[in-house]
Amino acid sequence: MMPTGKTMDVVLNELRQAVAALENALDVRFEREREQGEVDGEVRRIHEDRSRLAQELDQAEFRANRLEEVNREVSRRLVTAMETIRAVLDR
Repeated sequence: MMPTGKTMDVVLNELRQAVAALENALDVRFEREREQGEVDGEVRRIHEDRSRLAQELDQAEFRANRLEEVNREVSRRLVTAMETIRAVLDR
């Protein structure tokens, strides 16, 4: 018998339980790290999407501004053409 009064079987059983608890703790830790990696990846994808969308928005705003400028120029030319036609018809 051992000095603490425990048999070898009891000690081995406690050791097995301790090892099992350690393995479970490691499994939980690895799962959390895997989940965190997935979250980090998703955050990275969101930032990439945000950057891409911001760039597309800037391009769309540029095109809209350019179309507005072209529209004003076409309108100005139409007014000029109409005035010229009126002047010719009034002669």
